[in-house]
Amino acid sequence: MVFSSLKFIFIFLPVFFTIYYAVPGKAKNLILLIGSLSFYFTGAIRNPEHLILLLLSILLDYTLGLLMGKYQKHKKTFLCIGIIFHVLCLCFFKYFNFIAGELSRLTAANVSMNIILPLGISFYTFQGISYIVDVYRGKIQAEESLLKFSVYISMFEQLIAGPIVTYSTIKPELDERNISKEDFKDGLGIFIFGLGLKVLLANPLGKLFTQIQNIGFESISTPLAWMAALAFSFQLYFDFFGYSLMAQGLGRMLGFNIPQNFNFPYLSRSMTEFWRRWHITLGSWFREYLYIPLGGNRKGTAVTVRNLFIVWILTGAWHGAGYNFLLWGAILFVLIAVEKFFIGNFLSRHGAVSRVYMLLLIPLSWSVFAITDMQQLSIFFSRLFPFFNRGVEPVFPADYLKYLEMYYPFFIAGVLFSTKLPFDILKKIKNKYLICLLLSAILLGCVYCMYRGLDDPFLYFRF
Repeated sequence: MVFSSLKFIFIFLPVFFTIYYAVPGKAKNLILLIGSLSFYFTGAIRNPEHLILLLLSILLDYTLGLLMGKYQKHKKTFLCIGIIFHVLCLCFFKYFNFIAGELSRLTAANVSMNIILPLGISFYTFQGISYIVDVYRGKIQAEESLLKFSVYISMFEQLIAGPIVTYSTIKPELDERNISKEDFKDGLGIFIFGLGLKVLLANPLGKLFTQIQNIGFESISTPLAWMAALAFSFQLYFDFFGYSLMAQGLGRMLGFNIPQNFNFPYLSRSMTEFWRRWHITLGSWFREYLYIPLGGNRKGTAVTVRNLFIVWILTGAWHGAGYNFLLWGAILFVLIAVEKFFIGNFLSRHGAVSRVYMLLLIPLSWSVFAITDMQQLSIFFSRLFPFFNRGVEPVFPADYLKYLEMYYPFFIAGVLFSTKLPFDILKKIKNKYLICLLLSAILLGCVYCMYRGLDDPFLYFRF
């Protein structure tokens, strides 16, 4: 069950919120925990051990927090136990299949196992680590209520794909929260708008990218290759931005302030700025719990470069098991290091150059992210840049015209909704009936598409 499904919208949400609002304030955490674990179980029903892993992770972090508070002399040991547990679990479930596959390929021995990646493990693992680290640092007190801590880790609105929330951010609302009618209406509106970005914009553009993949990169023209890169760039953005908005909306309806995860990243004028605006909570996590503890930029150029390299290689590895993800992380490291030490000031002073720079880099970097087969990635780039091609002409040189005619409205919408303009216009609309009409139209359009089966899983569920 996902947010963009009829079961979630017409069964889970009405039943859950009816009970949630009916019970007194003190019981809301219990209802939220039951609802969240039920939500997770529906996604893990074929692999119930994944729910057991989530519960084990919650119990371990909760216990380690209490032990660090009680036995100060040994708190570093407890911290190491928690970090090792989370890292080993993440590595096993995320990278075992890839490593085993490579070993099988190199040694001709079958060492593979079909390990299924647990839903949300990349996100709840990072939240668990942030909690025990913050307790270790004395930034927060260990939570004594297992119920409150369990709710923090398992809240269904952000369990599967974030945003990554630190405990200090959400603790006041775990203790007490008031939900007004305005909170519910605003949250519902944000949820519907995010749903619209996912179903009505991300999914059609994702369909185009899939169609081009199915044709075969060796057969497509250069314009169609660039359309594919742009289509995936928009699909990934509106898929994850839409999910994050839905999480924020649901959080508002529950009485929580879920942090912002995107700040119009496609308006950035450098890759450094882009990664301050994209997946903000992930970037904050790496900065707070890895980059700064390593020394940040306080110990000279060589250490700063080393720290940037570690952060971006691990960022690539966090997103997936594959050489393309490591390559993607390495490319981002090079770009951000070059900007930091050489061209950053130039880009900030020359707006037109920086815009062109990012218009090229965004789809190119996402192409490396999207295509996991390195040979296919090489072929795709030979199509993007025909002067590097292998002497093979496209089957239909004008193939892009067919797809441009079919998908140009979605590209226009993608460009428009990558800017602040539509959001600023929405904020200026004071007529509640007009807003209600607009949201109703978006919801009806989404329901129709979901009913017709025109929906795809969220891309970040893979990570």
